[in-house]
Amino acid sequence: MNAAEMWKLYGGTGKYGAWCFGEDPDGLAALVKASRKTATSSAYPVYAMEGEPLPKEGEYSVVMDSQDNAVCVIRNTRVRIVPFDQVTAYHARREGEGDLSLDYWRQVHRAFFSREMQSVHLVFDEKMPVVCEEFEKVYPKEEA
Repeated sequence: MNAAEMWKLYGGTGKYGAWCFGEDPDGLAALVKASRKTATSSAYPVYAMEGEPLPKEGEYSVVMDSQDNAVCVIRNTRVRIVPFDQVTAYHARREGEGDLSLDYWRQVHRAFFSREMQSVHLVFDEKMPVVCEEFEKVYPKEEA
């Protein structure tokens, strides 16, 4: 199913985004679909380098897998920008990855952000601003 088909099944109106996670798109999309992953983070400087608008609260997205299949629809509930070294354990837990700890989050995101920053000829820094998004999965709903 493509993004437009899922958006229609959800009953959405208006604008929505469609994207997949940068690393392990299938695994991370599965965590979102299972409602284990309810947050994500990205490198703020990359938005500026690529001229991309920042995500906003209330925006909808169709999460895609690596084969461009729609997995689920999410709605952003909170977006904030904080330095990497001030991302909280609460946010790390909501990201739903690994052992859910802040230490795990810092380890994998330090490596990911270092690669991502290098791809746009920038250098990762512990004070680098990070876009922290919280979201809720709105479609499909879990069955009772």
